Amino acid sequence: MTASASQIVTFDGEYAEKNFTSCVPGESKRWESDYQIVAIMGPQSSGKSTLMNHAFGTKFVEMDDSLGRSQTTQGVWLSLSPKCATPTLVMDLEGTDGRERGEEDTAFEKQTALFAMATADVLLVNMWCNDIGREQASGKPLLRTIFEVNLKVFSPEKKTVLLFVIRDRSKTPLERLVENLQGDLESIWRGITKPERYVNSALTDLFELKFTSLPHFEHEYDLFVKEADGLRERFDAPRTEPKSLRAEKASVPISGLGVSFREAWAAIKANKDLDLPAHKIMVATVRCEEIADVSLAKLNEDKELAALREEAKKAKVSQLLSKVNT
Repeated sequence: MTASASQIVTFDGEYAEKNFTSCVPGESKRWESDYQIVAIMGPQSSGKSTLMNHAFGTKFVEMDDSLGRSQTTQGVWLSLSPKCATPTLVMDLEGTDGRERGEEDTAFEKQTALFAMATADVLLVNMWCNDIGREQASGKPLLRTIFEVNLKVFSPEKKTVLLFVIRDRSKTPLERLVENLQGDLESIWRGITKPERYVNSALTDLFELKFTSLPHFEHEYDLFVKEADGLRERFDAPRTEPKSLRAEKASVPISGLGVSFREAWAAIKANKDLDLPAHKIMVATVRCEEIADVSLAKLNEDKELAALREEAKKAKVSQLLSKVNT
């Protein structure tokens, strides 16, 4: 397995299909539906890439503190984890609330959030411990974005799994932090405008909420590394274990995932809602057409068949059945 990372959605919002192909090795044909996708989103310069690199062994570019705090991840990046026993594709999203795009340009972060919602099995939400309980710094605009875009993804058979990763934990017990965070989540959920079919839905009807914390990356580095490994192990743990984060069988076979990514991003760019059951049917149809086109191209390139066609144009082909069978 390789840990190299590729940009599959550029800063300008273009989908780079060839880069997706470079992330998925040839042996992926063995996976079928036995793989999972993990994505992370959160404020810019909050350590998302660092977390994923330590947990999953990826090589996303990390911010260089000596150069100041600025945007590092642009667009959407994808990598295959070399650490997970279960084939795991890891997605690193551009940070929210960055000055590079400006405070008015929230369209792109909504698009990437919707893309993550539609494609990932588990979405990690990266947040700072000391920001919990604050009105602005706690990332409420990000949480509101997550809830709003999820309402544009119609998938009756699947809840979105949100894992809130509380960074640089303090002496405050995790249970108290979770209570505060859950209160904020419920408040945000009540305040957003919902489509008619979701008006009476509770937050937990659409989301499976999970919470964890990590120590300070610099001040408790060894402990951070140990717990990041422990987080990754939860993605390999049997689903019967209470702390397991391992995904169910993938809804799209790995051979069709590139098509799924491409078509999902195209729909998002066109500002369309994503009906995931219909999306899966569309992906299967497109994939079948691609396979048929490849098979037809191979037939057209076959010299013996070409000779038979030319012979058939001139006269009746003698012993046609035996020639076709051979």
